[in-house]
Amino acid sequence: MSMGREVHTPLFSWSLLLFVLLLVPDSPLAQPLYVLETRNLTVLYEESVKGGAEEAAGLYQEVRDRVEKKLGLQVAFAPSILLIKDTEKFRKAAGSALVVAFAVPEKNLMVIDYSRIRISPLSLAVTMKHELSHLLIHQHLGGRRVPRWFDEGIAQWVSEGIGEIIIEQKKSPLNEAVLAGRIFPMRALAESFPADGESLSLAYEQSRSFVTYIIEMHGLGKVMNILDGVKESRSWEEAVRDVLDVSFADLEYMWRDDLKKKLTWFTYVVNNLYEILFFLAALASVAGFIRAYLRKRAYMREEEEKTVISDQ
Repeated sequence: MSMGREVHTPLFSWSLLLFVLLLVPDSPLAQPLYVLETRNLTVLYEESVKGGAEEAAGLYQEVRDRVEKKLGLQVAFAPSILLIKDTEKFRKAAGSALVVAFAVPEKNLMVIDYSRIRISPLSLAVTMKHELSHLLIHQHLGGRRVPRWFDEGIAQWVSEGIGEIIIEQKKSPLNEAVLAGRIFPMRALAESFPADGESLSLAYEQSRSFVTYIIEMHGLGKVMNILDGVKESRSWEEAVRDVLDVSFADLEYMWRDDLKKKLTWFTYVVNNLYEILFFLAALASVAGFIRAYLRKRAYMREEEEKTVISDQ
């Protein structure tokens, strides 16, 4: 496999390149791999997405500043971005057709499906913000783990609700789950998320909602104190109890109760107004068809009766 070089400096990690090649063993590269390096960022890309690499490098400083300000942490590492043009190759690396980006914290690496990013509502800058949040939280934890729902929830909170999945959504799966009483227990989302689209979308929205609730009720400072507790080898639930003076089970119960209070049937109707109007329009069309059919039948009967009378 050949490799082109856009910029060559001692900052480039050849171990990272080896990891990238192992990440997608049948190569995400129909063309040579190029490297664009700045003082704070390395971008690996195919020549056909050179413009995307330059865009990512140009955006990084602002992205980093925004993430640092939001979390109150400093990025003390130079991350790398791998832009993959071939969506099928990316899906093999990600293990999901729904994911458009993912982070590899142990390598300070963001992997992005550049083809879908360019045509989706997810902009490159927002996606970078989301993935850098993952890397920064893991840097802060120093190798300690937090629940998957927190990792995804805090990244969505930082990137203002944008996730790393593409699912067509005209309504909130969380609102529907609250009304139907089928919210996932948060402990069920601690290690992994479900694979199917609807459940995955619900898991992401639950994660964002729960993390946002904790921050709004207790403040970001308390959340960072919980992370410090985890960093000191306490379990997540022990750290929650020590910092917030409430059990994790009670914290989840309060969040669920808050969701129920906020979500009324009026809210549900507003959120699903398009579908409701479409359904009513469909009913009106069916009713109109039935009325027209009955009028036609009545007319035909009248004509038949007139024919019978005239024959007599």
